[in-house]
Amino acid sequence: MAENPNWAARSSAASVAVDQGLRSYMLGVYNYMALGLGITGVVAFAAAHSPALMQAIFGTPLQWVVFLAPLALVFWLSARIHRMPVGRARAVFFVYAGLLGLMLSSIFLIYTGASISMTFFSTAAAFGALSLWGYTTQRDLSGMGSFLFIGLIGLIIASVVNIFLHSSGLQFAISAIGVLIFAGLTAFDTQRIKEMYYGGDDAATIGRKSILGALRLYLDFINLFLFLLQFMGNRR
Repeated sequence: MAENPNWAARSSAASVAVDQGLRSYMLGVYNYMALGLGITGVVAFAAAHSPALMQAIFGTPLQWVVFLAPLALVFWLSARIHRMPVGRARAVFFVYAGLLGLMLSSIFLIYTGASISMTFFSTAAAFGALSLWGYTTQRDLSGMGSFLFIGLIGLIIASVVNIFLHSSGLQFAISAIGVLIFAGLTAFDTQRIKEMYYGGDDAATIGRKSILGALRLYLDFINLFLFLLQFMGNRR
């Protein structure tokens, strides 16, 4: 039976539209993530080179606000983003990135600038490869989700325990497992973010999905960077 040329043409045009829409959507995700990382880096660097600000943050009870505010804000944003205007969600994400920059400014006092830069570029290369694999692979990575989530919970518990134990061996194990978990999450989250795309969504829904996806990949990048820094960073 001959194929209807009009149907074939419409099918081909729809496929092209989906591909273009998906590419635009994923580009928005990566752009938001990159902007968030840029804000975090600039704030962290500027704060680290302001002795008065560092003393005000880490020498007073204000340090608890700096540490707890990003945690509270990321949970609030994740829970409320689907009901927020895109502009507000974007602003909250960038504020969160700035607050996290304040929290991470202390790494410039612990590690040399050269080792931080080297670790950052190594993280960027690894993240790019893992995210590309997660985007292009035909393998269903959903089975990794439960395993990675359980591993993340165990990692958090072990980190809390080691606050009291101060075990260098346990810290090494935590860092190694952390690298593996967030490497896996980078690929897993990229595939999930790709699957979140729906061509029938309106611009506001796509914008919110882009910001939520950027937040997930941003957190994967930051955590992968911090765990790698414990291996690659040269302490002052």
